[in-house]
Amino acid sequence: MIKKLRVTVDGVTYDVSVEIPDESAASDAPLTTPPVAAAAPSPISAPPVIVPTAAPVAAPAPASSSAAPSGPGDVPSPLTGRVTAVVVTPGQAVKEGDHLLTLEAMKMNTFVFAPKSGKLAEVKVAVGDAVEEHQILMRIE
Repeated sequence: MIKKLRVTVDGVTYDVSVEIPDESAASDAPLTTPPVAAAAPSPISAPPVIVPTAAPVAAPAPASSSAAPSGPGDVPSPLTGRVTAVVVTPGQAVKEGDHLLTLEAMKMNTFVFAPKSGKLAEVKVAVGDAVEEHQILMRIE
C-alpha cells in the first residue's frame, strides 16, 4: 500500500509517498484504508549554501612588546587571566619547577613554574595585572 504524507523537517515541508507492506496477508482483517494512487515525488530542495563574502580577518597583532615571542629564559603566561600572587623577586635564584607566580582565570588558580634554573633577571608583572596568553611574565638568566 502507498500512503501520501506531508513531512516537515526544520521548517521545510515535503510531500512524500511511503510504501507500506500489505498487512492483509499477515492478518485476516480486511483493509480499512482504501489504496491511494502513487503520486509523483516532490522535488527536495537542498539546504542553502553559505558563501563567505568577506576575506578572513587576520589575527590582531600583540598589544605590547611583552607578548612578543619568548626567548630561552622568558616565562610566558599559559593563559589569559589576572596575576594574584608573585612569589619571587628580581635577583633571586630559582630552580627548574619552582613556583614563580599564580594566575586566576574563571575563578581557578593556575601556578606558573620556572621552566629552567637560574637567576630571576626581571619580573614584568605585578599582583592585579591582567595578562594575555603567551605574554612574557618574567625572564630567567
